[in-house]
Amino acid sequence: MDFVLALHSHLPWVLHHGRWPHGSDWLCEAALDTYLPLLDRLRALEVAGVPAPVSIGFTPVLANQLAHPSFATELEMFIAHRLEACETAPASLAGTNDAGLIPLIPFWRARFQRLLGLYRAVGGDLIGAFRRLQDAGRIEIMGSAATHGYLPLLARDESIRLQLFLGRTEHRRLFGVDPAGCWLPECAYRPRGRWEPLPGERPARVRRGIEEHLAAAGFRYFYTDSHLAHAGTPLGAYVDVPIGAERFDAERHDVSRPGERPDGHSPYQAYRVTGNRTSRAVVTLVRDPRSSLQVWSRHHGYPGDEWYLEFHKIRWPEGLKLWRVTGPNTDLGDKQPYDPHRAGERAAAHADHFASLLAAMAAEHHESRGVVVAPFDTELFGHWWFEGLEFLEGLYTRLAHVPGVRAVSASRHLDDHGPRQALRLGAGSWGAGGDHGMWLNHQTEWTWRRLWKVEDAFWDAAPRALAAGPAWRAVLAQAARELLLAQSSDWQFIISTGVAGDYAERRFLGHCEAAERLTAMLTAAGDGEVLGAAAVRAADELAVGDDPFPDILPALEQALADEPRVTADPV
Repeated sequence: MDFVLALHSHLPWVLHHGRWPHGSDWLCEAALDTYLPLLDRLRALEVAGVPAPVSIGFTPVLANQLAHPSFATELEMFIAHRLEACETAPASLAGTNDAGLIPLIPFWRARFQRLLGLYRAVGGDLIGAFRRLQDAGRIEIMGSAATHGYLPLLARDESIRLQLFLGRTEHRRLFGVDPAGCWLPECAYRPRGRWEPLPGERPARVRRGIEEHLAAAGFRYFYTDSHLAHAGTPLGAYVDVPIGAERFDAERHDVSRPGERPDGHSPYQAYRVTGNRTSRAVVTLVRDPRSSLQVWSRHHGYPGDEWYLEFHKIRWPEGLKLWRVTGPNTDLGDKQPYDPHRAGERAAAHADHFASLLAAMAAEHHESRGVVVAPFDTELFGHWWFEGLEFLEGLYTRLAHVPGVRAVSASRHLDDHGPRQALRLGAGSWGAGGDHGMWLNHQTEWTWRRLWKVEDAFWDAAPRALAAGPAWRAVLAQAARELLLAQSSDWQFIISTGVAGDYAERRFLGHCEAAERLTAMLTAAGDGEVLGAAAVRAADELAVGDDPFPDILPALEQALADEPRVTADPV
């Protein structure tokens, strides 16, 4: 049986939008806690000759930030601040009830210094470092939609096409190859059929399924949660999640040992998801409920172990975490000091347990063509679950010697074992309740009404602007960037959690207003007119802060060229 670990890396555009708590510090924290340590572990496994064929994705908006010149400056400053905290913390801890934490400071100092050294050793180029692992055949890097737009709820097919076409071209620019796989934002899917998310708001009509758009954009496969394939229950509900914690704190209820469900399908095989009007087959890989529970759940799985680092208790203002989980219901004030050695022992034990679980599943199913798919947010490992990357290194080391289990990338599994069955997926996501409700609810309906109007205005103005001169095209390009940034699924998610909703609203509205302003200037100009200096100046000013996707215009042209075939819904 094959084992596919899929990691999804994403953060919205935060560069040039402040630092703490939701600006560049958010990005730098993810890099220091997860992306650099992951690179460190993958390189160590390469040196040891241990296969670790993880399928990892970097959303184009995240990859653009990691490759941005200003990110290097921000990260160096961020790490310098952490190192400074290590210098000042002992004096502030001495003579207090926390003096016993002082021996932990050298652990953090050595870690920060090692990761800073790694960052400098790869020339400050994280994207290039992962690309080199890809080029060496060590990992597979997946693609995604440009800004993680929630595709089933976007009003215009042109918007879906732009998200996917631009995502693909940006992936090729940054990673040198076309991506085979696409991580659908929030694993959100909608089949072909009637589209009317807010009854009465827009004319109901029949629209293409998401798999049709994936096929048109040249993607080979995507991931889906088990309930959409009728092979398990929804991923679970979000509970008290801070910003960025989208799925770490998700409660899980599929604690049984599912194989092939009597009323559904097996999660241990890939399926063709191909509409009648799609000439190219697209395949879905289904999340395995049983193994995912061990890694995901803070109550039933590994991350809640008493010896692991406590995420929620942080020494202020140094930002150092010095305590362990201690117990499932332990108050923050009663947390005990962290012990890196004991935590490492638990990570090794959990890696052993997970490898044994995979071996047992392989023995139970007796299916060499089968596959266990474990998809997670990359930031779970290292950031939310500090020891998670140590766990992954131990797991791959052990799997190299486990008979009956083969660790492979998603593409390698599909190359060796193509899908034998077709499947019609249900609509939904891997969010709360398994539907679209985490993104479309009474708190967020207004965002969609606003966004749909911006979409309509932009796409109505785009054809004429594309056919005009360079100034028109430059202004249109910036308007497209602002539209794409407004479409990020993060804004509705943050509003729905009730944490930092004012920040998400401000960012969403700012991008909508910018796209509206530029689009209005394009619309107001008459045919054959030279676009006014005010429009060019406005676009240039916005580009100072919002400058991802330098090659956006070809994707815009492609999105407009593929006209949707939709019909009015007679019902």
